[in-house]
Amino acid sequence: MPALMEEGRAKVNLTLRVVGRRVDGYHDIESVVAFANCADRLSLSPGSGLNLNTTGPLAQACGEASDNLVIKAAQLLRARVPDLKLGDFILDKVLPVAAGIGGGSADAAAALRLLAQLNGIELDDPRLIEVARLTGADVPVCLASNACVMTGVGETLMPLSLPKMPCVMVNPRVPVATADVFKALGLRNGQLLVGATDVFRGTAWPEAGASLEDWVEALAAEHNDLEAPAMRIQPVIGEVIAALNATNGAWLARMSGSGATCFAIYENTADAQRAAQKIQLDHPGWWVHAGILS
Repeated sequence: MPALMEEGRAKVNLTLRVVGRRVDGYHDIESVVAFANCADRLSLSPGSGLNLNTTGPLAQACGEASDNLVIKAAQLLRARVPDLKLGDFILDKVLPVAAGIGGGSADAAAALRLLAQLNGIELDDPRLIEVARLTGADVPVCLASNACVMTGVGETLMPLSLPKMPCVMVNPRVPVATADVFKALGLRNGQLLVGATDVFRGTAWPEAGASLEDWVEALAAEHNDLEAPAMRIQPVIGEVIAALNATNGAWLARMSGSGATCFAIYENTADAQRAAQKIQLDHPGWWVHAGILS
């Protein structure tokens, strides 16, 4: 049987509001999530064992295969599905790690889609959904890889209809641990960051068919609550946002997730391409991608 292939698309948090911290220590969030047209690639060759080999320009950043979320997701699914067919995974790693774009989560989600395909499991199978949640907070949203509003600790997803958004994504090649950023946010267990009225109010996002301009206006009214604490940990994030804002045609620049990747939205792909070229020229050590969010 030939190898099966899937992509692990980069996740971008267009907004990220931290509602509060639960008594169990987990943080409740509300985030508008889009997905980019840059991705890791994962293949699965059916076999009797479970193995992972990593290739690609950022393979060295992945660490030990045994610690990879691809293996964790597969092992969790094997524990719930009798006689689960497994095999050899090969991960072509092109997305930066610990970067706020869900690279590891996207890889784990791709692994679950591949195993589902190999074993005839539907993507809405409760066992698959449970494994996604147990593997990591961003894995459920990456499993579908569709634009949505993500709430709770990442388990509740409400689909959104986004226009195609020309963008530039930039990572200064500095890893940022999500746990460190939430620690720097400084919420106590059981503490709300917003008022109770705000929790239930929510945000009214543009309806299906709304223009890019309408969406940028709505997004600009929100923010990313993790941006400030992430900047305290890695001040270079401020430099990245400033570099994006300095390009011609940048409508909105912001950090994604817990950083350090930042993005800007542009009116058209030509502006985005020119902006990416300028940033790459000015900062040759940074990871830069010009593409589309949707």
